[in-house]
Amino acid sequence: MSQPAETLLEVRDLQKWFPVRGGLFGRAGESVKAVDGVSFDVRRREVLSLVGESGSGKTTVGRTVLRLTTPTGGSIHFAGQDITRFSRRQMRPIRQRMQLVFQDPYASLNPRMTVGSIVAAPLEIHGQGGSRREREERVAEALRLVGLLPQHASRYPHEFSGGQRQRVGIARALVTGPELLVADEPVSALDVSIQAQVVNLLLELQERLGLTVLFIAHDLAVVGHISDRVAVMYLGRLVELAETRALFSTPRHPYTEALLSAVPVPDPRLKRERIVLAGDIPSPLNPPSGCVFRTRCPYALPDCAKARPPLREVTPGHFKACIRDDLSLRATA
Repeated sequence: MSQPAETLLEVRDLQKWFPVRGGLFGRAGESVKAVDGVSFDVRRREVLSLVGESGSGKTTVGRTVLRLTTPTGGSIHFAGQDITRFSRRQMRPIRQRMQLVFQDPYASLNPRMTVGSIVAAPLEIHGQGGSRREREERVAEALRLVGLLPQHASRYPHEFSGGQRQRVGIARALVTGPELLVADEPVSALDVSIQAQVVNLLLELQERLGLTVLFIAHDLAVVGHISDRVAVMYLGRLVELAETRALFSTPRHPYTEALLSAVPVPDPRLKRERIVLAGDIPSPLNPPSGCVFRTRCPYALPDCAKARPPLREVTPGHFKACIRDDLSLRATA
């Protein structure tokens, strides 16, 4: 019997609240609960995806895990170390082991720097690579890894297409040899024809380099292709967590069912009824009591407003935050 994979990232009851300092939409003393009690593990060499609508807190989770923003509560353990309250100086040696791929390949690259300088910047910041020649060789190797040529190092970002710019961003993230890669919607700003190329590149790099990936997205079609497990977020909380095949074939939470109904089916002969949720996602400044999804849930009961449902294991490895065990939810192909 094989041993369970070692956990690289362990997040427990993570909270990130942003205080409101008064004004038109809030009173002083209130807080926007962008992330409110999120817990999950990411195993080594695993791809775990965070999915949900815009405003669900996915990006805030990714940035907080990387300690780009300080958590309000909870804990973050990376490779056995509790980094929750690490200072900027303490985080410095950790940062080269956990890197971020940004969503927008246009805004995340400095237009005044050459590609070589952009990719080499992490090496200079962390004091890696040795001599200038050695750093140039590291940059050339990183560019080859992502399907670019070493001679592209002398060009500027505006000379590349969107997909090529995102490859530059991935090369920059990989040049320090990280263990954890947080990919924050890395294909959402790209043309559909290019998205598959970048997703396949990330998969190839993950397998080749043994990377652990936290993949943040809102497109379940992409998530189903790249993920080992999927965590579904709604209004700052996890509502379902399962292996990809189990989540797609037997969803356990009504919100997951609604998301899956929007996944396009490649066979025009198959028809699927789209579940359109009523209303907009509530404000994280004043989330609903009990289950945060109850105000839009077609299966809500009065009891759903009474208490916050915990994320509990309903079958081995499959977790949900819903009090209703009597539902038979529709799956995707």
